[in-house]
Amino acid sequence: MTPIDPVALARHYTAFLRPGRILLTGHSHQAWPDVAAGAMAQAFQDAAEHVDDKWSRVMERAHRVRQAVATRLGGRPEDVALAASTHELVARFLSALPLDRRRHIVTTDGEFHSLDRQLRRLAEAGVEVTCVPADPVDTLAGRLAAAVRTDTAALMASTVLFRTAAVVPGLAEAVAAAQAVGAEVLLDAYHGFNIVPFRTLDFGVDPIFVVAGGYKYAQWGEGACFMRVPAGCTLRPVHTGWFADFEHLGAERSDGLVGYSEDGAGRFAGSTFEPTSVYRAAAVAAFFTQQGLSVERLRALSLAQTGRILERVAGRLEVLTPTAPEARGGFVAVRVNHAPLVVGTLRQRGIYVDSRGDVLRIGPAPYVAAGDLDMALDHLLALAAPGK
Repeated sequence: MTPIDPVALARHYTAFLRPGRILLTGHSHQAWPDVAAGAMAQAFQDAAEHVDDKWSRVMERAHRVRQAVATRLGGRPEDVALAASTHELVARFLSALPLDRRRHIVTTDGEFHSLDRQLRRLAEAGVEVTCVPADPVDTLAGRLAAAVRTDTAALMASTVLFRTAAVVPGLAEAVAAAQAVGAEVLLDAYHGFNIVPFRTLDFGVDPIFVVAGGYKYAQWGEGACFMRVPAGCTLRPVHTGWFADFEHLGAERSDGLVGYSEDGAGRFAGSTFEPTSVYRAAAVAAFFTQQGLSVERLRALSLAQTGRILERVAGRLEVLTPTAPEARGGFVAVRVNHAPLVVGTLRQRGIYVDSRGDVLRIGPAPYVAAGDLDMALDHLLALAAPGK
């Protein structure tokens, strides 16, 4: 497998990679390749030329995005529902659960804000939410499994933790425990998609729902999120848009039950959406294919880059990310005093990182050259290492 050359790749990112700027927010907002600009202009041109007839072109690009997702997760493009955010898809998933008779959900305290906030609000409304501590991550799957009860409606957990980049091992145990009592399973794979190789069925047998998006490691930008829906799913989301029964749109309305697509993923479709995102995502996915940026090659470079970060900060900063290659995702998290101040000072120097509380996150990307990474770490260590 030929390694990715970040210097050569960077030539395709001229709009984002400006002189004096080092982007280490690969875990959050990666740079977009220059082809994204052409795709966004094409979205405008198609609207101007075809007006309402543009939708056949939009849907063709949406299908390409579904194909890109299916290639990475395994399965079929028709099992992928698209939306502007993972929260939109999670809300539809939650609305399809039988919470009138199964009033219990199992999750972790390491979930991203959108899921965490939504579940805490459901708890205020009377749904019992068991929030299992994410640490220690090595025993998390077993503790999730133990938290499942006969009245559990769903298990909802991340495959890679957003604060620390820790890969959650052994999730198949928790998935099996949930399925044994008839609970649904939804895995948040946002910090694994396109950077940690996996297939959905690595986590167990169907039915398994997976949500993620392209804002981070896929470089698709905003509005390009998805949910992998198990084939044959018959759930009926209460939070439902008119695309969820698109094939019967021309039928006469009736007073009967609200209809849904016969295809499982279609049941979680929304309604009219802003289409520029699918143009951009389809173009960037094609660019990745043209450049040979497979998940395996991206993973190899990411491990080398994060390994370099870990080597440089060892003994100088408190590291929260696992050091074993198989146990870490695509960034390194370190605890520093006054993390937001450090982030702000680095930003003034053209170095982009971010923080969550006192945890500073360093996210390399495939276009970050080794020399730039070392320069950024020199600045970080001078600011944040003990005694500074």
